[in-house]
Amino acid sequence: MNIDLSSQIELAAQLIRNSKYAVAFTGAGISTASGIPDFRSPGTGLWEKYDPFEVASLSSFKNNPEKFFTWIKSLYLQAKSAKPNRAHQFLSQMEKKGIIKSIITQNIDGLHQKSGAVRVIELHGSARTVTCPNCRVSYNSDRLLEKMKNDALLLTCSKCGHILKPDMVLFEETLPEKAWISAHMEARKADLFLVIGSSLEVYPANTLPEIAIRNGAKLIINTHSKTPMDQLADALICMDVTKSIPKIFELIET
Repeated sequence: MNIDLSSQIELAAQLIRNSKYAVAFTGAGISTASGIPDFRSPGTGLWEKYDPFEVASLSSFKNNPEKFFTWIKSLYLQAKSAKPNRAHQFLSQMEKKGIIKSIITQNIDGLHQKSGAVRVIELHGSARTVTCPNCRVSYNSDRLLEKMKNDALLLTCSKCGHILKPDMVLFEETLPEKAWISAHMEARKADLFLVIGSSLEVYPANTLPEIAIRNGAKLIINTHSKTPMDQLADALICMDVTKSIPKIFELIET
């Protein structure tokens, strides 16, 4: 770790320690160390290989469900088998201790909950459940995953027979209203907003740090990629989050 990164990590720990209502905001970069691929990294992101509107849109689910589920199968199996990494684990400890008040995440993998975090707001939905678009009955996604392992892709509702839809937000869909309202309220209440592993490119989730700053919050950004808000950050840490978050926690606790 060079001197500049060390000073930024120390500053981040001090800012969090001095805060009264710190909120974490996480993106795909916190889960890549757990084997979950991200979508937008240049050269490696999934959207460099696939057209998202062909494989991950509401139209794709409705009009070509076999193609939709063929593509999404690997993501579901990866999310099911993935384990929380050190960034998830230490962030969870920070939440349990009240150092941060909530975790707003763009991820659907459920790794924050697996690590023990309780107050998690899932902006883009979850891979843990599926819902019938017709009669709105929800199911645990384990049934879908078992069918996928046996090469059967489509799971139908036991009540009405309609194909079940994963509870992740697809292209052409809006964010879940309850989650968005909760995230918006947290951003307004925050006096410190900690961005972890997000490039801040996805609208409207990327407006949350702006809302926090407008209400007087300090901003910490910890991600490998550049973001549109880097110049507004009070602490900017371009470092692997599995190394930086444990270090920040250690400094806060000393």
